[in-house]
This record gives sequence, C-alpha cells and structure tokens, in this order.
Amino acid sequence: MSNSADSPGTESSPDHRRGGLRPVRVLTVAVFALAGLLFFTSFNTAKGTNIRTDTSLLKLSDLIQERSRKNGQLDESNATLRNDVESLAAGDDGSTATEDAKVTALEKRAGTRKLKGEAITVTLNDAPPDATAKLPGYPEPQPDYLVIHQQDLQAVVNALWAGGAKGIKVMDQRLISTSAVRCVGNTLILQGRVYSPPYKITAVGDPEKLQKALAEAPAIQNYMVYVNVYGLGWKVTENGTVTLPGYSGTVDLHYAKPVG
Repeated sequence: MSNSADSPGTESSPDHRRGGLRPVRVLTVAVFALAGLLFFTSFNTAKGTNIRTDTSLLKLSDLIQERSRKNGQLDESNATLRNDVESLAAGDDGSTATEDAKVTALEKRAGTRKLKGEAITVTLNDAPPDATAKLPGYPEPQPDYLVIHQQDLQAVVNALWAGGAKGIKVMDQRLISTSAVRCVGNTLILQGRVYSPPYKITAVGDPEKLQKALAEAPAIQNYMVYVNVYGLGWKVTENGTVTLPGYSGTVDLHYAKPVG
C-alpha cells in the first residue's frame, strides 16, 4: 500500500530544519536497534546449534506418522484385551439368554461387533497436480480444487447412512456414533490415526439403495462437477459379501453422560 508524500512545492522553514532529529533518522536508529535485539535473541535461542537444520523442527511429519502407528497398535491391543474379557465373562456371569441377546444386539448397533453383509466401496482421490479444466466455460483450477476435503468425505458418509447402511468403515476403521471424520490439510485424521489419499469408504447394506443415495446427495452432485472438470478421483464398486471389523477404540465419554 502506497503512502501519500508531502507536497513537493512546500519548503521547510530554517527553524523546522534545525529542530532535533528528523523522523527518518529516528526510524533508522530504531530499525538498527531492533535488528540487534533479534540477532541477540537468535543467538541466545540457538546456543551454538543450527536452528535452521535442527532435526526436531524438520521431523514433525515423521512424529505424526509414528504416533499414528502407535495408536493403531494400541487399538489392536485394546481389541485383544476386550475379546479376552468377553470370553471370560461369557463363562458364567449369571445372565440369562434373553439378557445376553439384548447385549449382543446393543453391541451390534454400537458398532463394536463385526458386521457381515453385502457392501459397496467408494474411493476418493486427489486430482493430478497438472490437471486443467476439461470442459469449456470453467476456470483453470486453483490448488484447492484438486484435493479431497473434509466436506467430501463427510458427504459420502452421510449419504451412505441415509441410504440405509448398517455399518461403515473408513480406511481400516469402523465408524461409531462418536466418530468424527476430520481433515487437516491433505490428510485425514480419524480416531487418533492419520491417513493420506486415496480414501476408501466401505458400507454394508443394500448396494442398490446405497448407490441411489450417493447419486441423489446434493453435496456429491457438486463433487461430481469437480470429478468431470478437474479429474478428482471417484470410484464406486460392489464388493459382494464383506465383514467389517468391530470398533476397537475407547468408548468412554468424557464430555457427555446418559440422561437420567
């Protein structure tokens, strides 16, 4: 942004010219003082190390991947322990057959039990980085047009639920009522684990109804414009009979409790 200059035709009086330091000189002194402070602060922070190439600053992505891997291992360990507990409890817990049936039904609805049935899989992927508009009348793509967003994944999940899905798996994790599909940049963060595209969403249910729900969802119709114009990835396949895993993470609620 440009600043307006003083009128070139106006002369300063002699008294004004002698009146202390000019503003430009004061600003120059302030800049040099600030630069010295920054150099001192940088030296004091580095303590003899090269802060530009410090591995602790450059390995954040590796740290995220490592934490994601450990979370996956903890989920598997938790699932094994849960199965052991259920096996021991099934020995003789004093419950009736009717009570056991009710518990099993609740576990299926909660998504903690495996689910077997006919399924479809939706695969979404980023467009090629060198993609251009394939149809006339559309602008050349911005980088934002060429990647999968959180709203795209949520649109698919919501449409599948609306189409009567009995259970949904995103990548290798089962969704439950408290699952949140979130994206940060170009990565998906789901239940403490990190994923990169292509993203696969598998739903058990009536394949015909599920595909119909996908086709009728307004958010997916909008997504399909970007598929046809800029080459975003979209693929729907029928899988036949598949088995979705049960949710193996924690089910404790920290910010909610049952009513009554």
